[in-house]
Formats: sequence, C-alpha cells, structure tokens
Amino acid sequence: MRIGRERLKKVLAIIGEMFPDAHGELEWDREKPFQLLVAVILSAQTTDKAVNKVTPSLWEKYPEIEDLAHANLLDVENSLRTIGLYKNKAKNIIKTARAVLRDFDGRVPKTHKELETLPGVGRKTANVVLGEVYGIPSIAVDTHVSRIAKRLNISAPDADVAEIEQDLMKKIPKRDWIVTHHRLIFFGRYHCLAKNPKCETCPLQSYCKYYKEISR
Repeated sequence: MRIGRERLKKVLAIIGEMFPDAHGELEWDREKPFQLLVAVILSAQTTDKAVNKVTPSLWEKYPEIEDLAHANLLDVENSLRTIGLYKNKAKNIIKTARAVLRDFDGRVPKTHKELETLPGVGRKTANVVLGEVYGIPSIAVDTHVSRIAKRLNISAPDADVAEIEQDLMKKIPKRDWIVTHHRLIFFGRYHCLAKNPKCETCPLQSYCKYYKEISR
C-alpha cells in the first residue's frame, strides 16, 4: 500500500526542515528566460554543475536568442564538448532558438503543449521552465525525484516518470508543487543518494520503505 496524503505531508515537512532553501541550481539571467530553457535541455543525463561550467562562455558567445539561432553548429559543439551528448544538444539548442523566434515571437512559450514542440524539450524540461520562469505549478520528475518517490513508497517500484508525476500531483497541494520539486531534488542530490545514501543519519527512517528493506 502506497503512502497516504497525511503521512506524506509529515515526510515533506521533515525534508523541508532539512532543505528550507532548496532551489533550482542551473544558473541563468532572470531577464533572459531562454537561457534557462537552453540550460535545462543541456542538463539531460548530466549534472547541473557540469552545465553551469559551460553556460557562461555560451552566453558570452551568444548573448541573445538571435545569436544562437544563427550560430555555427561546430562552434556550439566546441562550447559544449565537456558535457554528455554534446553534439545532439548543440543541434537541439540551435533548432530550439530558431523555433522560438519563428513560432513564438522570441518568447519562451508558457504551456506544455507549446514547449514540447521544441527540439530537445520533453515533459520534465517543460515542467522546470513553467515552474521557474512563469511560477506555474509543476513537478519535474528527474532521476532524484524518481528515486525518492520509490524509496519512500509514494510510487510503485516500476512506476515510470509520468506515473510518478501523477502520484505526486494527487497527493501534494498544487500550491506546494514547485517548492516540493526543489526539496525532493536536494534531498536526493545531497542526502538520499543513489549510491551510499545517508540512511544511518536520516530522519525519515521510520517512513522509508527502502531503509526497512536494507535493515532486514
């Protein structure tokens, strides 16, 4: 039986005490939402830290969306060489820049449907952009959120990202979706790690299905 709303509320309150200042760690200019869109596309299957190392020089070379739209592919690839899948990502961010200019008058779209027409943008990326740029309630399920949802018995062990997102949205008040998304990521990134999670010092031991299983 999955964890219920009331029990989950207590779990999230504890995580909130552990990480009260959880926030998105990708770095971007708040006056240029397109930078976040690009950074989230680049963050697929790599760390925010790795993305933050390459984006300053990327913004320097291509300060405006128009600059990236007209960029040379090889030059963009060279700027991204240190992150995974850099060739594919270079293609996607150039195509996305062109599509935003062509289809959305240079503005980052503010619906899932529109965002997901852009190259390299799936539901997770769309959720991050909607929450961070527009404050639209959303829960982006990345590897950390997925792991925590399964370990804490919020979702089934074989649940996919869409099912996990639905489970979280059903059990958490809409007004808390964005902050919960950030706190779950921090909890997974800095405490409940994929390898060597800090179970021995975890205040969620009594709530955690994973801890009970390894304790046996």
